[in-house]
Amino acid sequence: VYFLQQPETHAFRLYHDYTESRPGVDKYFNVVRNGSTVSDPSAYVLDTGEKLPTKIMTGAELVAAKLDAEEPVDPHAQVVVVSFSLVKARQSVRMRISETYAAPQSYGTKDDELVFDRSLGRARNAVVLPDGWYLTASSIPATVTQMPDGRIRLDLWNGQPAAIDVLIKAKRRAQPK
Repeated sequence: VYFLQQPETHAFRLYHDYTESRPGVDKYFNVVRNGSTVSDPSAYVLDTGEKLPTKIMTGAELVAAKLDAEEPVDPHAQVVVVSFSLVKARQSVRMRISETYAAPQSYGTKDDELVFDRSLGRARNAVVLPDGWYLTASSIPATVTQMPDGRIRLDLWNGQPAAIDVLIKAKRRAQPK
């Protein structure tokens, strides 16, 4: 779920759930996309509420610490590392991971219009517009709802194994006089 902040910040808070079931694994690595920066990571175990330690490292720091993110990582890339208890055979750990991203290349305004243009790789994604904005366009079919606090939420389903490219546009609501 992507919670868009006001577009001039280029920032959005997101959370995603992840289940690790491979025996011997005790870390989750989230490699930050080129052009984005991450801040304020947090994570907890969904079943117990246990808060998990998180750390932001660079690709070079991963190499120096002999940590394997299981994918090539640019030495300058940011990586969020979540540590948890070693997974044992026939067990798993379910986590909720939250982070804030600043991504000027994919989120901001153009001609007074909010523009969120990003590929989303999960099967189910949701994007919540910031307070004071209404939806004008979505390149992907979505279920659009208004949340109790008035913000607009788009729920997107991806039935393909590949990421979907999402373009969302919105306009600022007129202020009552």
